Amino acid sequence: MRTNRSFGRKLLLICNFIFLASVSLLCLMPIIHILALSFSSGQAASAGKVILWPVEFTTAAYANVFGKPEYLRAFWVSIQRVLIGTTISMFLTIITAYPLSKDSRQFRLRTFYSWFFVFTILFSGGLIPNYLTVKNLGMLDTIWALVLPGAVTVFNVILLLNFYRSLPKELEESSLLDGAGQFTTLWKIYVPLSLPALATTGLFTMVGHWNSWFDGMIYMNHPENYPLQTFLQTIIIKMDFRFIKPERAELMIKLSDRTSRAAQIFVAAFPILIVYPFLQRFFIKGIVMGSVKE
Repeated sequence: MRTNRSFGRKLLLICNFIFLASVSLLCLMPIIHILALSFSSGQAASAGKVILWPVEFTTAAYANVFGKPEYLRAFWVSIQRVLIGTTISMFLTIITAYPLSKDSRQFRLRTFYSWFFVFTILFSGGLIPNYLTVKNLGMLDTIWALVLPGAVTVFNVILLLNFYRSLPKELEESSLLDGAGQFTTLWKIYVPLSLPALATTGLFTMVGHWNSWFDGMIYMNHPENYPLQTFLQTIIIKMDFRFIKPERAELMIKLSDRTSRAAQIFVAAFPILIVYPFLQRFFIKGIVMGSVKE
């Protein structure tokens, strides 16, 4: 009987390994294909010869990408958006989650504010009221239109407040007995101990800002203010070449639009691919501890 369980356990592990390896390959193959296309010649890409390995290796597509000032300008707008947006969002998430993690005896209006945030999950003002609010505040065509409207994400607040609740209450009690206030307790004790949850919510926020393109279409009236994903959407999906100078358009034709698209997509995804492995070790711990309610 023990031998059968052992055999079944081994069979389960083998099946799990094959399944997870297959899923991983399915996730990796599009990225490898895009990378191979970006390093292939235009003729090979147009002929459909490129699958998972570059054909007629060339870096002309990347030379074209980094030679386009409009692409680099959009890249810089996205960098600013991620840095400013993530900083503001994490600060607001921390100071929002901390009081909501207390019980009703410590924070009497906790229930009211909790329902306030739950309400924002169920209902929103809608696209037109959001646009009018941003416009009347004078934020159109500024970086603030991209970072402030979605600065507080309720999902991240819930994740972080549950993490705060999992920390021993004795830490807060001893801090208060030593004369520290709530503000000092938050930044000197809770925040350093919440590194896994902060890394997780920070990664969510960074990826959200980096991949977002729709708000750039709405709030930016001039193409030079577009973030990178909005720029890619206009160039790659809609094939709108109004913002490309005639000499650059001729060069794109010589390179093949497929290789140029692949290079732009890979350059756009590269920052997230670099950041993710450094935060991955906090990711599972932060998700598990932040999602468990005592």
